[in-house]
Amino acid sequence: MDKNSDTPEGAFAIAENFEKDEMYEESIRRYTDVKNRFPYSSYATKAELAIADVYYKQESFLESQLAYQNFRELHPTATNIDYVVFKIGMSFYSQLPNTIDRDLSSAHSAISTFEELLRKYPQSAHAVEAKENQNKAYQMLAEKEKYIADFYFKRGNFESALTRYENLLKKYSGQGFEANSLLKAGLAAKKLGQDKKAKDLYLVLKERFPESSDTKELQGELGL
Repeated sequence: MDKNSDTPEGAFAIAENFEKDEMYEESIRRYTDVKNRFPYSSYATKAELAIADVYYKQESFLESQLAYQNFRELHPTATNIDYVVFKIGMSFYSQLPNTIDRDLSSAHSAISTFEELLRKYPQSAHAVEAKENQNKAYQMLAEKEKYIADFYFKRGNFESALTRYENLLKKYSGQGFEANSLLKAGLAAKKLGQDKKAKDLYLVLKERFPESSDTKELQGELGL
């Protein structure tokens, strides 16, 4: 390819070379130059997406998120728009912390973006990975809700604990916390004098997890 920086093709190729050499800041500068100098060339659009990709490669995930979102707004009918939506979701997902005791707000954005990809572009090559990471984000949110619920329970704040366990059961079913959450919710209800609710929770627990140690424990605590 022509490496003459006075042509859009050449200028883009030069930017690509910097990207391949992992000189990311310079490649972003060069792609930006392509976009600014040749705004009506197809390479300007390619450069916009390349800038987002470079931000993602260098793990500047907030910047990549914004760049992908901007690309989507400007080019909503691009042929690779499913890829762009996927990368928006991945940019949100990649902003998640390593531990659940920190801010997980980007998990909600990742989940909704992956959900949009799966709904609008079910045949996308990125659908499987999107679903996997959507499930991981759900798992983190479920773990966080369980962590908070257990925190309240251990400190005797049974009203807040019960609310959190019920929310966990409602919003995050299938994440592996149902049996223990039903147990703790039942115990919290008993502590609050809500005997009917405690028994109702036990019946759900018994129906869904008849052989669980959590079921036997709640049965004993309620004297059933």
